[in-house]
Amino acid sequence: MQLTNAKNIINVKCDYGTPAVDSKKEVTLTIDGQTVTAFEGESVMRAALKVGINIPRLCATDSLKPIGGCRLCIVEIEGARITTSCTAIVAEGLVVTTESKELFKLRKNLLDLYISEHPLECLVCSANGDCDLQTLCAEHGVRGSRFLVEDRKPHKPVIDKSAPYFDYESSKCISCYKCVRVCIETQGTFALTVKHRGLHSEVCPGLFDFKNSICVSCGKCVEVCPTASLNEKSMVKMGLPSNKVATTCAYCGVGCGLVVETKMDEVVRITPNGNTPSNKNHLCVKGRFAYDYVSHKERITEPLIRETVNDPWKKVSFEEAFAFIAKGFNKIKEEHGNDALGSLASSRCTIEEVYALQKFNRTAFANNNIDNCARRCHSPTGYGLEQTLGTSSGTQDFDSIEHVDVFLIVGANPTNAHPVVGARLKKRMRVAGVKTVVIDPMETELVSSPLIKADVHLQIKPGTNVAVLNSIAHVLVTQNLVNKKYIKEQLDNTLVKKYMDFIKQEQHSPEHVAKIAGVTSYDIVKAANIYGSSDRSSIFYGLGVTEHAQGSDGVMTLANLAMLTGNLGRNGSGVNPLRGQNNVQGACDVGAYPHSTLGYEDVTSQDVADKYTKAWGVEQSTKLGQKMPEMIDSALQDKFKGFFIQGEEIMQSEPDLPRIAKALSKMDFVVQLDLFLNETSAFANVFLPGSSFLEKDGVFINAERRLSRVRNALKPKVELQEWEIISKVATAMGYDMHYNHPEEILDEMKGLWNDISEVSYDKIDQLGGVQWPCNKENPNGSPILHEGKIIREGGGALQVCDYQETSSAADVDFPFILITGRVLVHYNVGTQTRRTKNSEWHEKDELLIHPSDAERLSLKTDDLVSLISRTNEISIKVRLSKKVKAGTLFTTFHHPDTAINAIQGWDKDKATKCPEFKVTAVKIAATDTLSEWQVSRNEQIEKQKDFFEASLEESVE
Repeated sequence: MQLTNAKNIINVKCDYGTPAVDSKKEVTLTIDGQTVTAFEGESVMRAALKVGINIPRLCATDSLKPIGGCRLCIVEIEGARITTSCTAIVAEGLVVTTESKELFKLRKNLLDLYISEHPLECLVCSANGDCDLQTLCAEHGVRGSRFLVEDRKPHKPVIDKSAPYFDYESSKCISCYKCVRVCIETQGTFALTVKHRGLHSEVCPGLFDFKNSICVSCGKCVEVCPTASLNEKSMVKMGLPSNKVATTCAYCGVGCGLVVETKMDEVVRITPNGNTPSNKNHLCVKGRFAYDYVSHKERITEPLIRETVNDPWKKVSFEEAFAFIAKGFNKIKEEHGNDALGSLASSRCTIEEVYALQKFNRTAFANNNIDNCARRCHSPTGYGLEQTLGTSSGTQDFDSIEHVDVFLIVGANPTNAHPVVGARLKKRMRVAGVKTVVIDPMETELVSSPLIKADVHLQIKPGTNVAVLNSIAHVLVTQNLVNKKYIKEQLDNTLVKKYMDFIKQEQHSPEHVAKIAGVTSYDIVKAANIYGSSDRSSIFYGLGVTEHAQGSDGVMTLANLAMLTGNLGRNGSGVNPLRGQNNVQGACDVGAYPHSTLGYEDVTSQDVADKYTKAWGVEQSTKLGQKMPEMIDSALQDKFKGFFIQGEEIMQSEPDLPRIAKALSKMDFVVQLDLFLNETSAFANVFLPGSSFLEKDGVFINAERRLSRVRNALKPKVELQEWEIISKVATAMGYDMHYNHPEEILDEMKGLWNDISEVSYDKIDQLGGVQWPCNKENPNGSPILHEGKIIREGGGALQVCDYQETSSAADVDFPFILITGRVLVHYNVGTQTRRTKNSEWHEKDELLIHPSDAERLSLKTDDLVSLISRTNEISIKVRLSKKVKAGTLFTTFHHPDTAINAIQGWDKDKATKCPEFKVTAVKIAATDTLSEWQVSRNEQIEKQKDFFEASLEESVE
């Protein structure tokens, strides 16, 4: 496959030097004899650049407030003194000169002073050819310095190579302080400061080196550095890139736009794409740096097959693999019927690849047994928002953050799981003073961090979301904080009275609920008043809402709050699920669900079945398909025999791992499509090699409903793309599926789902992303849903959701509640990030325990404990932390050797069967060994490694 022509993709966003202004009033001025129209409040620098006049600068960028520090952007203003154009504001009739002999001389002198303290080793510098200082010196004829440098900086220059991805050399710093400012203004981490003053001033990460400081390695400081003081190790090693391709990040659901810079088919660096709205020219440590897994030595690039899971793997051609798969699946169809087969789609794949798999399942398997990872994370979002608002998606775009007056953050840790959005939330809290209510058992960064503090933190008992949210609604209703006009005009009034009678009951009073949730009634009332008193309140929630036995109820109670107060359909008001994976919204949108096809059409409808029968040429079933947990249960009953798993590591991600292992072992034939052999591979008969996002072409749909382009920046390491592999498997099984390009798949989807009927690759390129609905009524997409009218037929539906205590709650025998989640540097089960240098920050899962609990149990950091649930037990090291509440524990699920999900129970949300990962009752006991489950699992992993090594030896022979 050919690499995309980068010249047709990259439209580099112009950096205007200073931020845009929120003004439409125009003034006219003259710059270098040219009449220029600018907005009132704009800088002279920005106005000049808009007409192509580029004024030299080193410290200015349009993502930061101007400070006029480098002085190189000086201009002459008629009737005034020479001034810096980044701080000078346009005015009617202003006459500006940007180039003159005097300005040239002054700039040349300034550059002379800069290089007097700067090492002049440009030819061997890693930034040679990519250095702003070098470029400006060349433009001004500065070849050396006239000023003496001896003893001007007597202290020894600092060289800090501790960070995994970049180096710092103080001798190359020109004190523009862009790095310090961007850490404050864009990232909001405040990791960098300036030590000493004058000639001795020096940027430093506090009292530590970069790796051990509070720096989160977002890389923005490296990106804006005008010299090589901060420089990526990959640039030092490989030099300047020779090609650029724009694509979309394949980690979380923010959907950040990337520019991948390559050389000799290797990634040199990744920078943010300034033309994409989702990330506003910013990235996190994963999106910018964690790409080494793509070329990791453990990548599988050829198909592997074996008759039984106790046989060594055998490398084969794709043709042989397809024939082997067809034989295995068709045999199951003949012996056990169509319902014995099913598929699991990956939310890390493109919508074209997911669509191909669900089409394969509904044609070659002839059933609706297709699911995706949203089942275990955000399926309650789809159900809850569909029931209340009529559409299974968030209501806003991320830009609406800039218009919010109140944030209600529930069960989410955005700065870890969605760092770019987290940085925007922090900035809005810090700069605009947005009031913030956090409902979370953990103390997250949005609760308290430099210069921000939540107005209320309801540090609730895990599992009590519904009770607390109902209590907030109770306060809104009883204290008349509701929007009566909105309720009357926008809601389904057949449901309003029933809901009002329910929510007014004493059981929802703050005094009653405070005892259930372990918080104060005062804080519940305060939270309700903050949310209900604002004209533009916005809800952001995550898996701390959905991964519960009442996950769907939790989503619906959040939607109830928005409907009661009229906080929908406007910029700054809405309900926003923070989707965990890059394309989890898209996987659901394009039909990887057992109950719905594209656009959430009901599979049990005969009309829907007839539409797809006509489109695909195979009669479609109206029988409801099996959800992922139901497939597992069916396998345990010997009714489910064949499984196609696309890019999912279910032997790490699913709950009750022994149950999953038993179910997989009872299946006759398992096909896995992935990048690496993993714990699930131990149960597979076929391993098909997948492609990384850097080798793909297609579309992701992020948490905003935004369709963004994915492009192959690297030559694919696998002969076939994943949509091709799936198509050829279908064809081998007897259903002829063929496409020449992924856009053909998109075109097919457009004909079946009206909400994307006007989408095209060209339109996505032109607009930097398109949010569905994008159809004849909304040809350029829909940033905000429910404008003017709630989409649900009949109006918004207030839902009665009574709180029920989970069966996973703690008791005398199991006194602690365990919560699982993510850390910043890792992503989900760690398949990608564990194969990068991110593991240097987080090498193993740890159990966070409150110091008071640790003291009572005589535990200290790094002690090994046995963590025992009602399901199983594992061993893990502890770390003391006040981020958790006494009685609550927290750990991650990033490392397979911990196998934390082995102790998770089989309790699920009643509506969607989403597992209850956020409430697991456990007890702790001291130990000095791994658990029996961990030992047996590790033995199995080693056995599978031996099988793979045997396949390598065989292929060599």
